[in-house]
Parts: sequence; C-alpha cells; structure tokens
Amino acid sequence: MRSLASALLLAATLLPAQGPENVLLVVNESSAVSKGIGEYYALRRRIPLHNICRINVQPEESISRAEYNQLALRIRAYLDANRLHDKILYIVTTSGVPLRVSGRVALDGDLAAVDSELTLLYQTGPHRTAGSIPNPFFGHKNAKFEHPTFPIYLVTRLTGYNFDDVKAIIDRSLLAKNRGKFVIDLRSGSDEAGNDWLRNAALALPKDRVIFDETETALYNQKDVIGYASWGSNDSHHRQRHLGFQWLPGAIVTEFVSTNARTFTQPPNDWKLGSWSDNHNTMFFDSPQTLTGDYLHDGATGASGNVDEPYLHLNPRPDLLLPAYYQGRNLAESYYLSIPALSWMTVVVGDPLCSLGKP
Repeated sequence: MRSLASALLLAATLLPAQGPENVLLVVNESSAVSKGIGEYYALRRRIPLHNICRINVQPEESISRAEYNQLALRIRAYLDANRLHDKILYIVTTSGVPLRVSGRVALDGDLAAVDSELTLLYQTGPHRTAGSIPNPFFGHKNAKFEHPTFPIYLVTRLTGYNFDDVKAIIDRSLLAKNRGKFVIDLRSGSDEAGNDWLRNAALALPKDRVIFDETETALYNQKDVIGYASWGSNDSHHRQRHLGFQWLPGAIVTEFVSTNARTFTQPPNDWKLGSWSDNHNTMFFDSPQTLTGDYLHDGATGASGNVDEPYLHLNPRPDLLLPAYYQGRNLAESYYLSIPALSWMTVVVGDPLCSLGKP
C-alpha cells in the first residue's frame, strides 16, 4: 500500500507549478515601450513564447468601457485559443497597455483600473460594473493560490516613468532576498482603521526587522528597506516627494493614497506634493498626492497604487501584505491576498514571481 507520505508527494506534483509557465504577458504592439518591456521580461523570466499575448490598441492611459470590453475579449480569446485558461495564474500588463477604464467615481461607480478588471477574466460570464466585487482570495493567508479554488487571475503591471525604470524593476526582482527592514509609518493623532492595520503589520513581523513610527515626524532616509507602508501624502507631515530611502532589491510599497497610480507620466523635477486646498498650485494630473511611480523610480521593486478614490476600507491591507511577503509568498499573491475588492481602483506594479524566499 502506498504510504501517506508518497500520496502527499504525488498530490503535490499534481498541483499547478507557479513559475514562468503560469504567466501571461500582455504586450501592446502599438507601443514601443510595451514591446521593449515585453521582450526584456520574457527573456529575463524565460516566459514561453505562447504565453505572450499581443494586442493592438491605442496606448492611452484612460479608455472607455466599450474599448475595455474589446481589449478583454482579445485577451480571453488568446487564452482560449492556446488552452491557457487554467494554466495561467498571473497576467502581466506593460506600460502602453491602458491603465484605467473611465467612468463615475463613487462606491457604486464604474470607473476602475484595467488590471483590476482583468482579474475577472477567469470567470466566463459578464460581471456587474457598478461598484466593486469581493476578492475571493482576500485574507486567505494559508491557502495555496490555484484554480479553480480561486477563480481569478492575479494581475500585475510592469510600468514606470520609462523603460529604464521598468528594466530596473525586473532586474531587482531577480535579486530579491529576505533581508532588511520593514518601515511602517503611522499618521499621528488618527484613530482610523488604517493605523490599526499598520500596527498589526508591525506586530506580525519579527521585531528586529521592523522600524515603526507613530510620532508626528514622517520617516525619511532609512537604510536597507525591504518594505514600506504608510499614509503617504495623506499624512500632513509627509511632504517630501522623495523619501531618501536605500531600497533593497525586492522592496515593496503600499500606502493609503487615493490617486497615487493616476498616471505613470513623470512629473517635472521641481514638482512638489501638496494638498487639495492649496488652490491647485501643486496639482499634477488633477491631484497633489504621492505618485507610485516615484517609489519605483527611486528603487522600489513593487508597489500598489490607486487610479482613483478606492475608499480606505478597500485599500490593500498592510497587515496581510507585509507578513505574507516576509514569509515567502511571491509579490502577486502577497498583494492580492491583501486587496479586498476587484473591478476596482488598485494597480499592483511589479514582477508577480518576485519573492524574498522563506525567512
């Protein structure tokens, strides 16, 4: 009789592997930077050629719902034609693939991130577009991400201000190691849930791996940073656009900011963070807030951001994200088990396979 250990080993071999063969790379043939990123990532991560889906759309950051539907149909058709529906676990979009589906901003609105919509391509039927849809993987800290248990794709984006930024993100993802500090910066004087999530993130990590601050002073110039969570420019004391951190390869970022992924166009060097009440003197792409692209440009390997107002309770949860990443989950799984809602505002930037490995 086959031993229990042998049976478990056999069962494990039948589970889908989580590597390059499980990644669908989406390249926009109408965008030179998208093609360049696609070629570089496919080479560095050894993505199979039949796992590269080539589309041809206008490389605009915002598209209509009708344009999104056409884009989604092309990707779904590629998955079906190549019998990749179940094998693919991760979809990687690139700069030049549209970022946002235009619409109304409200809890029941229909504006959303393209990547967040694409997570639902695994499901064959249409989904409602008004409001968000619960993420079935949210909070499943100890579950293996696989199909059909979790009927979604985990979608990340390889983007930055330019090709060099994205090339650096890919290179750093291959050098990631489980070392360095998790920097967690609360907003003083606030009793909102976000501060509780930040505190719980600190408690869930080894004490000697955490720099934790709940004073009025924003944290700058930290060394050996592997993770960062804060309120970003929603902390009135956070007014430096560049933190001056020394980011380690594999470092990730999340913050409670509503418009930090509103664009990946690089601002002028003299642009400064501001507030909504400063008479539009510090607006860049209709917002004075932090930009996810700055963290990536300065050396982070992964980051989450929002194309528009997600509302606090639907932001990525640092108390789920940072411990999962520390414990060895890859970048995509760490972020998505921390994201409450899909068909919503959040964009995850980075190589989905990036992992620190076990501590």
